[in-house]
Amino acid sequence: MRIAQIAPLTEAVPPKLYGGTERVVSWLTEELVAQGHDVTLFASGDSITSAKLEGQWPRALRLDSSVRDPVALHMVMLENVRQRAHEFDVLHFHLDYYPFSLFSRQPVPFVTTLHGRLDLHEHQPVFSTFSEVPVVSITNSQRRPLPQAGWARTIYHGMPEKLLTPQPGPQRYLAFLGRIAPEKRVDRAIRIASRAGIPLRIAAKVDRADTDYFENEIKPMLDLPNIEFIGEISDQEKPAFLSGAIGLLMPIDWPEPFGLVMIEAMACGTPVVAYKRGSVPEVVEDGVTGFIVEDEAGAVGAVERLGDLSRTAVRKRFEERFTATRMAQDYLDVYRELIERKKNGADAPSASIHQLSRVA
Repeated sequence: MRIAQIAPLTEAVPPKLYGGTERVVSWLTEELVAQGHDVTLFASGDSITSAKLEGQWPRALRLDSSVRDPVALHMVMLENVRQRAHEFDVLHFHLDYYPFSLFSRQPVPFVTTLHGRLDLHEHQPVFSTFSEVPVVSITNSQRRPLPQAGWARTIYHGMPEKLLTPQPGPQRYLAFLGRIAPEKRVDRAIRIASRAGIPLRIAAKVDRADTDYFENEIKPMLDLPNIEFIGEISDQEKPAFLSGAIGLLMPIDWPEPFGLVMIEAMACGTPVVAYKRGSVPEVVEDGVTGFIVEDEAGAVGAVERLGDLSRTAVRKRFEERFTATRMAQDYLDVYRELIERKKNGADAPSASIHQLSRVA
């Protein structure tokens, strides 16, 4: 199958450090190539892939301070894809709603995976206007604000089975991994660890938009005993970091669309303690791969029970549910169904799309 993957230009594919969407695009692209498909990746020029790379800007926009209007460059990329659309059997976008209007007017089947939050009120008219456009959700909870959207399927993220693996050694601390932002609630993680009497190591990035929050709200808390701020870490550093943790704390305060850090922890055999928000009940199996809690007291109690869980069982559930191989197979099913519908002239997906709508 001839497949185009169209990624955001914000980060390289894969990202050098933090970057959820581009990381998933990389895992999917590499697995599709490994399964024998002809894949072209439209992404930043500093991306690394075994697919055919069509660099749309020399380097990731996050690293290019000369770019002040990233939307302009994404518009150029969309037009480049449109001009070459006839070369592909299917186009797979990872650009939110950007491609909806333009690509609804051309004959090649396309699908968009929605990677972000969808509960903003301005999303309502967009997805009502483009309710015929096939879109993939990454969890069922992500769909809830937009029942009118053209949901093709829910496909959970998957990562290469051997990318992160359990490392030998003792577990001596709790971990927080990802991004420091108000909705991620690292302040809660600090309080939970302090109340549990267990050291906390924080491996996280601070976006420019969250600098004031970090300086005013979080930095003063880093002086508490047994709290260690490491900063942003790479994939190569994650196995040791996560394997050395008693558990991963994810005390979020927003409708998390997926939460890659949860499956990264599971890949290392590390259980997760997470608040019941957004995707958490779909990703974490309570009492198997971690515990789902409602508040700080519940989180402290869950931390005390982490030793009851089997780290071998956590890793096994990762292998059963969240590998790139499974993810790629699920997307191939969607590609084939969309191609078949297009061949049969079923251009209006309102009836048939929802026949595809099932959870991977």
